[in-house]
Amino acid sequence: MAEPGSVSSGRGGWARRLPIALFGGLLPIERARLSPEAIAGITLAAVAVPEVLGYAKIAGMPPVTGLYTMFVPVLLFAVLGSSRHLVVGADSATAAILAAGLSGIAVAGSPHYVKLAGTAALLAGVLLVLARVVRLGFLANFLSRTVLLGFLTGVGIQVALGQLPQMLGVSATGSGTVVKFVNTLRALGHVQGASALIALAVVVVVVVVRRLSPKVPGALLAVVAAIVVSEAAHLSARRVAVLGSVPSGVPHLTAPSFAVHDLTKLLSVSLSMFVVILAQSAATSRAYAARYEESVDEDADLVGLGAANLSAAFTGTFVVNGSPTKTQIADGAGGRSQLAQVCTAVVVLLVLLLLTGPLAYLPLPALAAVVFMIGVDLVDVAGLRRVYRVRRLEFAVACITAASVVFIGVEQGIAIAVVVSVIDHLRHSYAPHSSLLVKSPAGHWLSLPPTRGGRTVDGLIVYRFGSSLYFANASRLIADILELIGDGPPPVWLCLDAAAIGDVDYTAAAVITLVYNRLKTQGSRFVLSGLIDDVRRQLDRYGITEKIGSDACFETAGEALEAFLALPRPNPAPGVP
Repeated sequence: MAEPGSVSSGRGGWARRLPIALFGGLLPIERARLSPEAIAGITLAAVAVPEVLGYAKIAGMPPVTGLYTMFVPVLLFAVLGSSRHLVVGADSATAAILAAGLSGIAVAGSPHYVKLAGTAALLAGVLLVLARVVRLGFLANFLSRTVLLGFLTGVGIQVALGQLPQMLGVSATGSGTVVKFVNTLRALGHVQGASALIALAVVVVVVVVRRLSPKVPGALLAVVAAIVVSEAAHLSARRVAVLGSVPSGVPHLTAPSFAVHDLTKLLSVSLSMFVVILAQSAATSRAYAARYEESVDEDADLVGLGAANLSAAFTGTFVVNGSPTKTQIADGAGGRSQLAQVCTAVVVLLVLLLLTGPLAYLPLPALAAVVFMIGVDLVDVAGLRRVYRVRRLEFAVACITAASVVFIGVEQGIAIAVVVSVIDHLRHSYAPHSSLLVKSPAGHWLSLPPTRGGRTVDGLIVYRFGSSLYFANASRLIADILELIGDGPPPVWLCLDAAAIGDVDYTAAAVITLVYNRLKTQGSRFVLSGLIDDVRRQLDRYGITEKIGSDACFETAGEALEAFLALPRPNPAPGVP
């Protein structure tokens, strides 16, 4: 039964019986929350409308398609997703990847380009749904927070620099960000005054309004003012480029390209966008779920994101993503469920039906200035400084990722970001924190570096390996044990504490057997402690537990120490005190 004051207290029995979860991000809807959610939705729309027009420009798509990303995809995620906070829509990172992937294949903004953008969204949607089916959500963890910081910073620099020619009213071509920027500098003698003034005014308005009141949509105010000035001063007659006719009405049902050669060409682009969507959306939804002590079903979110992208493919728009900036806007405005996003979709629908006419007068330098500010906001200088202060190596990783995006390209940058993340992970697991365990005078375990001849107590070594054992770090196990054994008398027992070991591959199992044989040869006993059930079963399959004996496996390092201390000691020879 529903609680008083709520429309629904949760999913009904009919929803639970469906093969997929529905309305996880919407229900329960409390009547007292209807007004705050509506206000949050309107606030989000006020900020998102000029933003998504800018994202469409980044993607090389017709401006109206940016509005389309905030309509059907938003509604589908609200129904199918589980996150109560994640806002789905056009995003700068995926828009930049799309533009990089389609450049050279089709003319930006052309019908063929739009069709290919739909194909890319289709492939991204299929990959997201497949990720749910085969449970690949863990791939989101392969883009570390540091790498994502560097990637978005690189995208921000690329996006901001790419808008300078239109802001200044000059022509600057080039195949890459750096070349285009250099050509922009060369064209500074041909700056169009009116375009530059409009762009500067928009930047000033956005910055000033943001400082006076962050909740006021400065970008929307700047865009509205630019449209009014453009129409009143007839800026198009003064050689200032304007947006031009924007079609009104809801998006039409369209079909992307299913040609095999198009699908093949766009697969790598879609894979890049898939990785970014997976990482960025998961990180955002987790962060807000933790903030409000809520649970989030990442599998349901994958279905919601997949459906949102599939709908984008068939409504003439481009790939959508979980947006951290839009999510923060909705949350800051008081939104606490997907109801706010539904209200945003309703506002966007009204814009599509009633307000596309005035958009025709929007000066392109003003739109370029809005996109420029989006790019500047992505350059997280404060975040990079924090990383630099505490983790210099991770700061270098972030800088490498950012430089890859700027100097090589967005699509290549995301591939390098994934590789760098994996290398960073391997670096940690390759050289884990391993230690010799000894007891303090108070009876607590202390972790000491493995040093030559080190002992837990006389005759016993308790050695803890700090991560899962696999082919790349198994040699570290041998090196540490040889160091501990030293040149003196061999230990009576050597205990490998496996509390931190979650997996043992075939190569590592062979190394453990080698250690066992070495110790046996010199008269030492090899025992294990802290085995988790999965690792114990693995060692059973490798035949290791049978070899060392079932009585050589202890629950804890403390239990192994007690068993060793309980061993009978040899009687001293006659006459020896």
